[in-house]
Amino acid sequence: MTHSSRVLLSRSLLCLVFLAFTEVALAKSSDPLPSWNSGPTKTAIVQFVTGVTKKGGLDFVPPAERIATFDNDGTLWSEQPIAQLIFALDRVKAEAPKHPEWQDTEPFKSVLVDDMKGLMASGEHGLVELIMASHAGMTTEEFEKIVKDWLGTAKHPKYNRPYTELVYQPMLELLNYLRANGFKTYVVSGGGIEFMRTWMEKVYGIPPEQVIGSSIKTKFELRDGKPVLLRLPEIDFNDDKDGKPVAIQKFIGRRPIAAFGNSDGDWQMLQWTAAGGGPRFELIVHHTDAEREVAYDRNSTIGHLDKALDDAGQKGWTVVDMKKDWKKVFPFEK
Repeated sequence: MTHSSRVLLSRSLLCLVFLAFTEVALAKSSDPLPSWNSGPTKTAIVQFVTGVTKKGGLDFVPPAERIATFDNDGTLWSEQPIAQLIFALDRVKAEAPKHPEWQDTEPFKSVLVDDMKGLMASGEHGLVELIMASHAGMTTEEFEKIVKDWLGTAKHPKYNRPYTELVYQPMLELLNYLRANGFKTYVVSGGGIEFMRTWMEKVYGIPPEQVIGSSIKTKFELRDGKPVLLRLPEIDFNDDKDGKPVAIQKFIGRRPIAAFGNSDGDWQMLQWTAAGGGPRFELIVHHTDAEREVAYDRNSTIGHLDKALDDAGQKGWTVVDMKKDWKKVFPFEK
């Protein structure tokens, strides 16, 4: 073999090696779920999306019917502590000088002395009082500004970061993956609808009209000739548990073909989704990672996961093992 032939062969081999590495790099970069470890969970997601989007396939679903609903707290972002509850506590403390009677009235008394046990002892009624006092008595525009200002300064006690940074990177990728494949993504959460609408489009890419949550009553009135919507201290709708399927039917009008949750509060939404005809996908985020986040399920008062977890095992729903299935939990992790 001549010298020139050897040089040509070497260049050809180098070119082949380069192309091989390039193909591997492209394959990796084209992975729509890079923060998910390879395994049954990731495979189940990809297989479902591939099946419902393949024209002519047995599982093909028209784009108009590709509805996916997501719980928020504990499914898309961290729920320990619940950000909206911390917001309500901060609001009560800020408004306390205007209400001296709160010093001797529960649940406000416990809030003002940071007695969380006393607050929780007041039960659901006490928490409702707290929400009414901190979320009502203002216009919708005023409330939106208060929430935005709070989110701009409040920090998660464990991570010392804004709450809007405590979103799950794998779930952000999943939202984008679904939308890239013709899905319309909705949040269906027990959280306050106006609280969530202030930030979800920026953080999740989900517009306000695709956010469904619990609400208090509002009324129209004129102030100095200007129309406003006033938030009233009355519960309008509790979007939790069996309220979720009701809200889906009321505000979306289509049964989802995919639903994502993390607790028994999402159980009925998952059941409702699974009961439809054709291809269906139900997923539960199981908090198993005590090191990177928090590990909790059946015995937790927040994000209680018991009956839905049993149902998942019996019905073949997909369960995310956060510790095993996620390469990273939050976007800020290296």
